[in-house]
Amino acid sequence: MGRPPGHSKGYEAKKQDIIDTAAALFAKNGYASTGTTELGEVTGLAKGALYYYIKSKENLLVEIQDRVLEPLLEDTRAAQSVDISAAARLRLISEILLDMIYARLDHIWVYEHDYRHLSGKNLKKFLARRHEFEMIIESIIVEAMRDEQFLHSDPHLAMLQYFNLHNHTYQWLKPGTTRWSAEELSKTYCRTLFGGFATTILDIDEVEREVATYNESVQTAIGA
Repeated sequence: MGRPPGHSKGYEAKKQDIIDTAAALFAKNGYASTGTTELGEVTGLAKGALYYYIKSKENLLVEIQDRVLEPLLEDTRAAQSVDISAAARLRLISEILLDMIYARLDHIWVYEHDYRHLSGKNLKKFLARRHEFEMIIESIIVEAMRDEQFLHSDPHLAMLQYFNLHNHTYQWLKPGTTRWSAEELSKTYCRTLFGGFATTILDIDEVEREVATYNESVQTAIGA
């Protein structure tokens, strides 16, 4: 990413460091309870210098949300079009979501708890992107029902069940100490969920084979 005109060479690196620091503080103390004075103390910047990088406290919250939603949406859109079964695509997206939770745990805390502090266009944009993410999942669930992999039920409720199973992981996850990888959790979560959704046609082991074959093809393409 090129730095904005007039900014020093280290501008972007310092800005990213401030975002990381803010995410950790907001996750620990809450967005509303963390002031710019505290941010300045932790980052070693006076208020004027801090605003040089972040513009406003709410803009800092926007940056944290973007670090979660932008890559999630990009990867989920890509997974939506992969030529494997609907259930296998849901399994792929499950792992994408859990990888994000593992990689940016502080950001996920803020994403889940503090988005309500966004205002105006910032909140509208956030809710629209989150809705898009949810509708991608719901559309794939509808496809799985159409293909007779899943029992026919309310797809919106099924989507909420899918997210509920994943989205509380951040509350107990302690990276570096947990005995399960994101892949292992994804396999277990989807086996649990799909076991309830499945018709007699769906072979959950075959879903795992589809995902493994797809992942191997991606790794082969990267190494080529």
